[in-house]
Amino acid sequence: MKHYLESIEEVFKAVDSSENGLTEEQAQQRLAENGKNKLDEGEKPTLLKRIIESISDPMIIMLLATALISAVTSALQGEAFTDVFIILFVVIINTIMGLVQESKAEEAIEALKEMTAATSKALRNGVQTVVKSEDLVVGDVLVFEAGDVVPADCRIIESYSMKAEEAALTGESVPVNKLIDTLYMTDEQKDITLGDRHNMLYSGSTVAYGRGKAVVVATGMDTEIGKIAASLQDALSDETPLQRKMAELSKTLTKLVIGICVFVFVLGIVRKGFSGEIVIHTFLTAIALAVAAIPEGLPAVVTIILSIGVTEMSKRKALMRKLAAVETLGCIQVICSDKTGTLTQNKMTVEQAFTFDTPEELLARGMSLCSDSKMGPGETSATGEPTENGLVEYAARLGLPKYELDEKYPRIGEAPFDSNRKMMSTVHNQNGQIVQYTKGATEIVITHCTHYLDHGEPKPITDEIKKTILDGIKAYADEALRVLGLAMREYDAVPASFEAEDLEKDLTFVGYVGMMDPCRIEVFDAIERCRTAGIRPIMITGDHKDTAVAIAKRLHIITDADEAILGSDLEELSDEEMDKVVMTHSVYARVQPEHKTRIVRALEDMNYIVAMTGDGVNDAPSIKSANVGIGMGITGTDVTKGVSDMVLADDNFATIVNAVEEGRKIYDNIRKVLQFQLSTNMAEVLAIFTSSLLGVEMLSPAHLLWINMVTDSAPGLALGMEEAEGDIMSRKPRPTDESVFSEGAGVDMIIQGVIMAALVVASFFLGDYLECLHDGRVFSLASLIANGSKDGMSMAFLTMNFCEMWEAVCMRSQRNSIFTLKHRNRWLLGAFILTFVLTLGVIYIPFLANLFEFTAISALELFIALGLAAMIVPIIELSKYLQRKAAAKKN
Repeated sequence: MKHYLESIEEVFKAVDSSENGLTEEQAQQRLAENGKNKLDEGEKPTLLKRIIESISDPMIIMLLATALISAVTSALQGEAFTDVFIILFVVIINTIMGLVQESKAEEAIEALKEMTAATSKALRNGVQTVVKSEDLVVGDVLVFEAGDVVPADCRIIESYSMKAEEAALTGESVPVNKLIDTLYMTDEQKDITLGDRHNMLYSGSTVAYGRGKAVVVATGMDTEIGKIAASLQDALSDETPLQRKMAELSKTLTKLVIGICVFVFVLGIVRKGFSGEIVIHTFLTAIALAVAAIPEGLPAVVTIILSIGVTEMSKRKALMRKLAAVETLGCIQVICSDKTGTLTQNKMTVEQAFTFDTPEELLARGMSLCSDSKMGPGETSATGEPTENGLVEYAARLGLPKYELDEKYPRIGEAPFDSNRKMMSTVHNQNGQIVQYTKGATEIVITHCTHYLDHGEPKPITDEIKKTILDGIKAYADEALRVLGLAMREYDAVPASFEAEDLEKDLTFVGYVGMMDPCRIEVFDAIERCRTAGIRPIMITGDHKDTAVAIAKRLHIITDADEAILGSDLEELSDEEMDKVVMTHSVYARVQPEHKTRIVRALEDMNYIVAMTGDGVNDAPSIKSANVGIGMGITGTDVTKGVSDMVLADDNFATIVNAVEEGRKIYDNIRKVLQFQLSTNMAEVLAIFTSSLLGVEMLSPAHLLWINMVTDSAPGLALGMEEAEGDIMSRKPRPTDESVFSEGAGVDMIIQGVIMAALVVASFFLGDYLECLHDGRVFSLASLIANGSKDGMSMAFLTMNFCEMWEAVCMRSQRNSIFTLKHRNRWLLGAFILTFVLTLGVIYIPFLANLFEFTAISALELFIALGLAAMIVPIIELSKYLQRKAAAKKN
């Protein structure tokens, strides 16, 4: 029901109540019928459900399938389940890390509940009594005074200068005057926006000034805040680009593994015949290929890199709640930002002041004295109504602190602010002289003035002077400044009456001030950096259009007012028209929650990666719908923090840009790790495939697991710690459909995989040749097939391991030479040394050598194996050089 369009009498009839409220019996009956005044709790995922979601990743499923097959073959051969345990260990570690890093529960609904008042003052049986807020029902009449939290949606029936703080719901930075009058719509209007319903109080808002009464018209999930809670439950969470790419990669690898395994198995049966022993041997060879092709350590490495990224971001004041969203930051193309408290300080400030050459201190003193806000010794911020806080702080900046003014010029009478008069007057004893100050809407104040101060001296006010004043306040208003005027009056004795009609006449005009919720200083540079990085900033606010346009122009979000649009205008647009609007408009004013979500969805439907920032309850649905939702840690409500992917600990818009830089670096590093691990896996596949064609055993499944879990993982993790490239924030956001193999990465992977495989095969045959020389045997393929070669296998293992370590060093930059990099990666150096020691330990420690069926090779064989591995460095560097030359010719 649109109770704001109804008279008070019609509202009472609709809710079956009266000015005296409900009887206790009526209230209990309605409570039993309609339930408590609280929000429904969303279903929280159980620990089991979260574990299942974690292991349902395609890459993890592939690992589990490999473990199952390995378990079957180990059981058939009566061998230990070493491979199985290693793979399961990886899966468990990966799952635990993901669960620990990500949010353990959605706290948005709980936070919404906490916003409602614990108790309220209600009329029951005609008597004011304290009632639990959750026990309120439709028809209850509530009593409000300054500081009260509104517990339900209400229609106002009495208002004495009442103002409500609704920034969390509407984005309006200034408390709104509340009236009892019935509202009316124009013929063009379909509805009145939430922020313009001045005869309503909404659940979750706060009475900032004055007092009044209101009748409850909606409770629980039927309130405006309840609708937001419902939309939070309905909002969808999309996969991140990295999740999609990893899923695609998993599918590709799965098909590749199955294809290769089937081919090798069939080829082995055709070549060797069909028998139980041959089938098992051929099947084991196929399993070796599967182990070689699957990067077992990749999921854990990616998870750890993301976790490290989360830690780094927290040091830069960006707290990540969802692990996978770290990478998504790197491809953000649009940032939809709330205005109040995000781009601005959510703090009214005097920006300009005007007098007719009268000392500004007099204007500031009068404004401060004619305000109810307080500011004690040593305090830098006033407490009270936001506009009056700004006036008191303005005076304090001029050396006129409020506590001193109150002591020096005590208030002896007043005519409180009234929304009809749009003025407030206070009377003070100024060292024995009685002085009155009147502040309010300037155009109203001057109608009560007979004089004005010129150089501090009163002179009769003329039409010309009034025109000068009106032109000045219009110029301020055009800059979206809120203008307040000040007048004064002196008395020989205390006035006989403090009624407004007696005080507010024969006034002397002093001057006026222009106020605004100012931009955060750091936002100017942050938006410029966004543009350099190819990111488009958009302002979405519940505030008035003129204010939004003025702020947006200051921040260079827009250059023309035509780039701004009202939320009500969006309601008439089709989806196709909406798509065009989001491309041409960067400021959206007077929007409601559903408008914000629609804007975000329209951008996402056009394949933009969208971030939504905000701090109010009204931002929560769109934050949850965005690819990356960003909440404010200090001024933000718990609701927005609960549904966000990232929380800014310092509420600094510039932190978003730092987070984007970190996200881009993380993606770059993950891509380097992917290329590194997949090229090494390709080398393993090609080496095993070659050995299967020749009928020899070059590396066993256990060897390949060691390589994938130790040699691949440690350097891979170290690559994830690589510093950002110098031009990372000068690049445009990468397309969401960009392959991890783009920009030549796929070609590099193939080249490096083929070269490493060739070096490993060469090392294997050289090892067998040297073993034959040592044993006095004739070197031949037949001998190798019949007897195998421990020396050849050991050398191949060493060459594969050290090839991969050197490749990791080369992969610090995809195109630049490692000899030109200005920074060092101490993590990679440590990983190199650790892997070097562990790999040699497998060869030369008898227990490990027997376990892996290796032999302690000679110094010559070790030198040859290491020399062959080191050859990968000049080959990769030559490839980089040729590709740089080719790219330079294209440009």
